[in-house]
Amino acid sequence: EKAMRIQRFRNALLISALILTGLVSGHAQEFKAVRDGIEYAQLFKETSEGPIRGNLLRLDLSKVRLDVVHAKDAAIGVERTSAMAQRYGALAAINTGFFRLDSSIFAGTSVGAIQIDGVRFADSYAARVALLISNTPNRTEARIERLDITTTLSIAKNPSRISILVNRERKNDEAVLFTPEFGRSTLSSPGGVEFIVRRGKVESIVEGRGSNVIPADGFVISAHGKRREELITLLKKGSRVSVHVASSLVGGGEPGVAARYEDIIAGVPQLIRNGVVDVTWKDEKSSKGFSETKHPRSAAAILKDGRLLLVAIDGRQPGHSIGIGLDDLANILLEMGAVQAMNFDGGGSTAMYLDGKVVNKPSDKEGERYVSDALLVTVR
Repeated sequence: EKAMRIQRFRNALLISALILTGLVSGHAQEFKAVRDGIEYAQLFKETSEGPIRGNLLRLDLSKVRLDVVHAKDAAIGVERTSAMAQRYGALAAINTGFFRLDSSIFAGTSVGAIQIDGVRFADSYAARVALLISNTPNRTEARIERLDITTTLSIAKNPSRISILVNRERKNDEAVLFTPEFGRSTLSSPGGVEFIVRRGKVESIVEGRGSNVIPADGFVISAHGKRREELITLLKKGSRVSVHVASSLVGGGEPGVAARYEDIIAGVPQLIRNGVVDVTWKDEKSSKGFSETKHPRSAAAILKDGRLLLVAIDGRQPGHSIGIGLDDLANILLEMGAVQAMNFDGGGSTAMYLDGKVVNKPSDKEGERYVSDALLVTVR
C-alpha cells in the first residue's frame, strides 16, 4: 500500500512536469453524445516534437454492448475494422489484437488470447494483458487483466496431460489442435501426422498427407517431428481423447476465469493497474523500442466511474500527428481518470470507426489496414 501511494505521488509529479514541458498541453474537446451511452471527443496536444491527435470514445456499459469479432469469422484471415463493424451493424469499433501480418494463408492468426462467444480461437502468449467481456441483458462487464490460458490433451490410459498449441500454422516439431473455428481444413504441410477426432474418439489417422478436413463435431490433432513421435505412441484409432483448458490471472487467484467471460482479446502491454502507471512490456515479452517509440496507438481504459474509454492516437504523420510512446499514453489515460488500461495493436492497424466512417487518419499510405479482429460497440 505504501509503495502504491509513492507511485501515485510520482505519477502526479510526472504529469505536472509533462504539463510544464508542453507534452500534455491542450485538451480533449468536450465529449459529445453520439447515441445514448456513447460519447465522442477529439484529442489534441502540442509537443516540442510535433502535434499529437487522437479520437476518443467514452462508453456507458449499462447502455452499450461490446463484442469481439475476428476477420471472416474464422481463426485466420484479415478484414478492415470498418468492414467488420458494418457487417455486424455496429455503431462504433476499434481494432484490437496483435496478429500475423504477411501474405501467407495464415495471415490474421492471433498472437495472444482471443475468445468469442465462449469459443477459443487462440490461447494466450506470455500471459499478456487482455480485455475480458461479459454481456448480460442489462449491462456489460469489462475487465483488464493479465491472463494465462493454456490447452492440454487428456488421452485415455495416459496419466499425464499433453500440451498443445491451438489454431495456428503447424511448424517443425510442433503439435497443434485445429478446431472448426480455424476453417474448413488444417492447411498443414505434408510430413506429419493428423489424428481426426469426432465425438471424443480418434476416427482416423492420416500420415504424411497434411491438410485434412476438420470435422464440425470434433477436431484435428496435427503433429510433426518430435511431437509426432510422442503422439503416435499414445493415440491409436479408437483412442478416447479430450481437450482441457486452464486459465488464471497473473499473480494468482480466479482459476478458470476465462470460462466466466464470453469474449476475450489480448493486447500488449498493460498500461495502468489499480490506478497506478505500470507498463509491463518486459514481463509480457515485448521490447523497450516498441514501448518508447512514438507510434500510432490503440488502447482501452476502465475509468473510475466504470465507463470504458477507447482511444485511437494517430502517428507517423508529421504535421498531423507524430504518435506517442506507451509511458506518455499511460499518463494521459491516468489524467483522464483511468484505473485500468491496456495497449492494443497500433501502428498502421490503428483505426476507429464511428457512425458510418473511420474517424481517425490511419498511417498506412493505402489507408485503413486489413487486421485480424476488432471490438464492436452496439447500442443495448
